[in-house]
Amino acid sequence: MENTASPVSEAFLNNDEIEWQPLSLTLVEYPKGDLLGKFFAFMSLAPFGIGAGFVTLILFRRDLHTIAFFFGTLVNEVLNIILKHLICEARPLSRGHLYNEYGMPSSHAQFVWFFSIYVLYFFAIRLHHINNNSIISALWRIIIVGSCLILSLIVSIGRVYLHYHTTAQVIVGGIIGVIFATIWFFVVHRILTPLFPQLVTLKLCEMLMIRDTTLIPNVLWFEYTTTRQEARARGRKMAVLKPTQ
Repeated sequence: MENTASPVSEAFLNNDEIEWQPLSLTLVEYPKGDLLGKFFAFMSLAPFGIGAGFVTLILFRRDLHTIAFFFGTLVNEVLNIILKHLICEARPLSRGHLYNEYGMPSSHAQFVWFFSIYVLYFFAIRLHHINNNSIISALWRIIIVGSCLILSLIVSIGRVYLHYHTTAQVIVGGIIGVIFATIWFFVVHRILTPLFPQLVTLKLCEMLMIRDTTLIPNVLWFEYTTTRQEARARGRKMAVLKPTQ
């Protein structure tokens, strides 16, 4: 009987001939026994948590502003890849076959600073007219923006501490992230936002239930009060329709 085994199957029979390539997307190394290094390694996964949050918000909120923000992060990543292959600067520590890409600029630093500065602009410019007299509202803004900025600092320091990037690579990545966040927020706020009312009327947007919340000053409060009123109305209706015992 003719042997029809594929080259890949034959290679698996002889493990010595296989060069195993790890998925380095989430693989972060740190010095064994170094608790601070372990902390920085965990914090290096922050961009993936932010990305998962974006996907969740888009699926459940389907708001054009969130989609535009997320699209900006994707463009920011593409820009980082292009710059890395144009500059071609190596990372400070060679990790063999784990990382084949270049280190200038740092993609982590560029991502987190893009995200944090965009959030800062969003609260400072787009939401500046909402509940200005509310101490609680102002406190929440400070906490959210401050947390984002602190996260960016921790991730940036961690990339240098773990020798994934030089200080210059992290600084350049952060600067590019800040600049591109400024440009992208201007594009969304001044160019795309006026087009959102027309976009949501398209059949595709209606099918996907994509919405525009630009004119709603406080989306969270609006959804809370609307849901509560609807639940009460349905409760009263069910009580009226319920047959008397």
